[in-house]
Amino acid sequence: MTYAIDRIEALLDEGVLDKVYPGAVWAVGDSVGIRASGTTGVLDPDKPETRMQPETVFDAASLTKILAVWSSIGALWEDSVLDLDAPLGTFWPEATGHPLGAATARQLLTHTAGVPLRAQLKNLYGTDPQAIRDGVLREALHRSPGEAVEYTDRAALILGYLAEHLSGKSLDQIAAERTWRPLGMDVTRFGPLPADLTARCAPTELDQDTDTHLKGVAHDFSARLLGGVCGIAGTFTVADDLATFLRYMLDTTTASGEAGFGGQWTAHSLRIHTGGLQPERGLFWHPAPGTTDEQDVWVHYGFTGTGMWISPEQDRWAVLLTNKIYYTRDRQPLTDIRNAFRELAFT
Repeated sequence: MTYAIDRIEALLDEGVLDKVYPGAVWAVGDSVGIRASGTTGVLDPDKPETRMQPETVFDAASLTKILAVWSSIGALWEDSVLDLDAPLGTFWPEATGHPLGAATARQLLTHTAGVPLRAQLKNLYGTDPQAIRDGVLREALHRSPGEAVEYTDRAALILGYLAEHLSGKSLDQIAAERTWRPLGMDVTRFGPLPADLTARCAPTELDQDTDTHLKGVAHDFSARLLGGVCGIAGTFTVADDLATFLRYMLDTTTASGEAGFGGQWTAHSLRIHTGGLQPERGLFWHPAPGTTDEQDVWVHYGFTGTGMWISPEQDRWAVLLTNKIYYTRDRQPLTDIRNAFRELAFT
């Protein structure tokens, strides 16, 4: 396999010059390991001496949904603890007798469960974690399960609660015990981060209360409200850990036994589960925009500028980490760079 390293570097350098992000870390590889990688730009544009490094820690944002929730649900599924198609109310007391009880875990994973489209936790339920959990699990559905594909952060929040119920452990515990530590993902964790990792962390959102950019603390308000740990967001990671995670997904010959989720869960997730509904979805993964069935490239993004792609057909994966929202919430410039990066990484 060949990699368009020069073109990838030029693309990402241009993103820095155009102020799409202050800097970026990237890597591409296969089931054997990293085949090419690099960095560009700075950690903080107010401190030009702080260059991006391979070991820079990033707020993973919605990659939490894959790193913590998808992997933990997969571990429970492979343990035969979870039936993806059983209505939640038939085995989960917190959902029994409430509208959510009619939905299934598969529908949550494909964003077809009909749950409300936005979390809005504090406005709806206050600040007590138990009151938030009770409110989310008892809320009326937005529409009937299976009727439409509508992305919502609540799906991951609910699945995180479900993983906690089935495992008897908190989401950060089950993710660490079943996935991160067995794979050697030694940096990946929920925040807030300890001081040594915070020093290596790329800044994100401007905190209006302190007039400083968040660093080592989740940008996502829901994650901060819940103490840093929730299914929506809150994890921090580095490129090497993501490379390990994606490499493991491709290495299906050794997937059983090394970590909680394995080759069966990966294969099951990276196919369309939404039938004729649009947009097409796998289980928390979705086909990369502009790709074909033959190319078989799947993607998941994070709001802070993180992204990872995987293609079992090509035995290839890619990671792009930026702290995009340091400059702007306009998504299109980063979307264009992401799509161009994916094209270069998978051709």
